[in-house]
Amino acid sequence: MKPRLLRTSFFIWVIVPVAIYLAYLTFGLPHMIWSYEFRQVGPASTANPFAGRYYTRCTFIGPYGAFSTPAHNGKCGLISFFKKEVGS
Repeated sequence: MKPRLLRTSFFIWVIVPVAIYLAYLTFGLPHMIWSYEFRQVGPASTANPFAGRYYTRCTFIGPYGAFSTPAHNGKCGLISFFKKEVGS
């Protein structure tokens, strides 16, 4: 007969913290969009709020500070993951 404290069901809860820690090591922490730069596509009027925008640079802010990155395919995401810079 097995001792009651050595059942595998008692250790299943460990999976969640380990998965969160591995995701942190892989992707870093989330940072939210703070500002962006864009080029207006379409009519030359800058007062046109419905004109298309092609984003060129996105700045994200979060626990590790601000990160400025080029936009991907003319778009900026709302959240991006960054790791702490070495030497900071």
